[in-house]
Amino acid sequence: MAHLVAVDPQIHKEYYVYPERAESAGAELQLIPVVPAEVAHIACQMPVLLTKNELTGQFVLAAMTGFEPKQNLFWQDGRWQGLYLPLQLQRQPFFLGKNDDGADYAVCLDMQNPAVGQGAVPEGAQALFSSTGQDTEYYRNAKQVLASILQGEAQVQQLTELLLSMALIQPLSLDITFADKSSTRLTGLYSIDQQKLATLDPAHLVLLHQQGLLAVVYTMLSSMSQIYGLIDRKNQQLARL
Repeated sequence: MAHLVAVDPQIHKEYYVYPERAESAGAELQLIPVVPAEVAHIACQMPVLLTKNELTGQFVLAAMTGFEPKQNLFWQDGRWQGLYLPLQLQRQPFFLGKNDDGADYAVCLDMQNPAVGQGAVPEGAQALFSSTGQDTEYYRNAKQVLASILQGEAQVQQLTELLLSMALIQPLSLDITFADKSSTRLTGLYSIDQQKLATLDPAHLVLLHQQGLLAVVYTMLSSMSQIYGLIDRKNQQLARL
């Protein structure tokens, strides 16, 4: 279980992070939450669709990396093998937490993450602070990633609300057979209703465009062809067994 502590330059001045180890947080993620700003990068290698948060029931924009729970076909030989690393993995082991006054956010560090260490910075690791107590470039970038995620999550909510109001979300059920004749059925996923999108009122199309979300919708649709690449990755995995 994560143990989150607000980062303090005085307390954590000698802390460091192994970025490659931190990325391992995604090793067993079948669905990785993404934000609209990165959909174009994600769609080049994996399907982007909608699923529901198990706790809140709200829609989540996600990249699919496998066909069953805890399966990430982009994590091979202890490393991420994709062309683009999603923001949710880039930000590890950092999180955003509310300050005590609840008015602002604080950057938190997961002290239980095996990528986190303290002392002299080893080869392959990145310090959080310089010898003068200033943020390192690595830590500044991590904070920028967290800010992008925070902004993106608001855009996801806006996107899903618009899609629901336009009745553009449809349940998705996929029956897939692999090279070894085994099969699986994927449920609990949602996609864009392409037929309804094609007949959408022009005013709604303009609204999506004005919000910068129309391109995201079409990119989500085109990304579904990446399911074949995902099947190929699974078949390659089966061939190695």
